[in-house]
Amino acid sequence: MTVWDDLVGQEKVSEQLDAAARDADALVTAAAADGPLPEASRMTHAWLFTGPPGAGRSQTARAFAAALQCVSPDRALGGAPGCGFCDGCHTALIGTHADVTTVAAVGAQILAADMRDTVRKSFTSPANGRWQVILVEDAERLNEKSANAVLKAVEEPAPRTVWLLCAPSLEDVLPTIRSRCRHLNLRTPSVEAVADTLVRRDGIEPGIASAASRATQGHVDRARRLATDERARARRAEVLRLPLRIDDVGACLRAAQELVDAATEDSKELAEEIDVKETEELKAALGAVQGGRMPRGTAGVMKELEEKQKRRRTRTQRDSLDQALSDLTGFYRDVLALQFGSRVALANTDTEDALDRLARGSTPESTLRRIEAIAACRDALDRNVAPLLAVEAMTMALRAG
Repeated sequence: MTVWDDLVGQEKVSEQLDAAARDADALVTAAAADGPLPEASRMTHAWLFTGPPGAGRSQTARAFAAALQCVSPDRALGGAPGCGFCDGCHTALIGTHADVTTVAAVGAQILAADMRDTVRKSFTSPANGRWQVILVEDAERLNEKSANAVLKAVEEPAPRTVWLLCAPSLEDVLPTIRSRCRHLNLRTPSVEAVADTLVRRDGIEPGIASAASRATQGHVDRARRLATDERARARRAEVLRLPLRIDDVGACLRAAQELVDAATEDSKELAEEIDVKETEELKAALGAVQGGRMPRGTAGVMKELEEKQKRRRTRTQRDSLDQALSDLTGFYRDVLALQFGSRVALANTDTEDALDRLARGSTPESTLRRIEAIAACRDALDRNVAPLLAVEAMTMALRAG
């Protein structure tokens, strides 16, 4: 087993990264021995991973980071880096390697303050590892100031620093940044590949794995959560009942409120455990005494953490709401497929009666308008429109068709 084995449906990308990791290992080995550096190398200092949601951009970048930090003795015998078991691979994969820094958006944007220490670290040599790796999971959320800070670091990197940027598409990243990166585009894994992974890696019953994979259309993480979390399945089922409930204005408003409330509750569950752990770890690091009383001068640090957690909860709520809107879009896509007599496999086979009812009771034109209404709601949320107002406008448009 290697670090590449968990990348679902990305065989071509895995081959390219494996080749780059081999050349990267050769560069470090030659430099350590004061030998001549290889004349040609498939390794470079900045990489940009793009692909649709669920393709595994961050997971792929982290696997590459692990391969770069691999210290397996098999490498000296001609083996490829990225064993998955050595200390370098293991700590990089679980996020505790001292020379692998991960940056993820806490709120809607990655602020310059969030990048300051990371950019400074990128100019230093690795502490213990073979490379200094900076992994930016949400490069599309860099604002103008933080993107410019990253640009300066990518333009003049330290000799053994590697930037790994992840974004949905090339257009989501500044042209000046992407022009300095090697681009790898990931594809959406097939439903069959995701189901096989859930069965093989997570021990999920094949029928449940297949249904979850089909419902999420190749999104590995969402499929895993849907297959393993009964509450997630219940929330999705409730979302897919919405199209049949909005028969008057009052029902539209109630459905909107319930959708926002469900997203809020979902995000609360996701964030609560992380917040508690972060708070306790920071208190311990700052020297909290028995009873939780904090030393003098630490109130500002705790306040900063609270603000960070608040921004993350807001983002998580928006992400949870966006997931519900994705499920609704998939529902109406299936309605449209039935209306056109398409042979495309339905994603929501567990709601075929509702799909058939809406397909027979409306026209393809009205279904397209409903899909556009959901897209408009997502755009409104991206512009920071109040969630309830955006969702109410959507449910009214869904009713009108």
